[in-house]
Amino acid sequence: METKSGSKKMKTTNAMREIKIEKVILGIGGIDDKLEKGVKLLKLLTNRVPSRRKTTKRIPELGIRPGLFIGAIVTIRKDIDAMLKRLLSSVDNTLKKSQVMENSFSFGIKEYIEIPGIEYQRDIGIIGLDVTIVFTRAGKRVIIKKIKRGRIPKRHRVSKEEIIKFMEDKFNTKFI
Repeated sequence: METKSGSKKMKTTNAMREIKIEKVILGIGGIDDKLEKGVKLLKLLTNRVPSRRKTTKRIPELGIRPGLFIGAIVTIRKDIDAMLKRLLSSVDNTLKKSQVMENSFSFGIKEYIEIPGIEYQRDIGIIGLDVTIVFTRAGKRVIIKKIKRGRIPKRHRVSKEEIIKFMEDKFNTKFI
């Protein structure tokens, strides 16, 4: 398309369709001593204070009662790329397609010593953790805000195929 001055207009992409990583969530489950070790591990990995999670259900077979702390999580919103590269390298940058959902994907790390730069801690022992990566597009605030809340169409959500393509392009991740 030419303008009156003769210069050609550049075709731009839609900024509202651009995919971004909203947050990375690291989580560990356990009761009593195992939970304390998990909290220490999350502090070691992220230098942040983990949030402990309580249960609301009673499961007598597992010794779980309402009000008991059963897990801890840390949400990372800044410097995501460096942390995500380290976490993905611990699973050889290979994930299953079944681990990908709409707007997010999750994977587990069996032993934290597989993460580059992390050494074995005697007081923690060997434990694993879960990693969840949440994706978003610009305009998501419309459904979150409290006043004049709106809706977004299904096409605005990040599909499984778009997440796979994004991860392959940006982080060289293989999906099997």
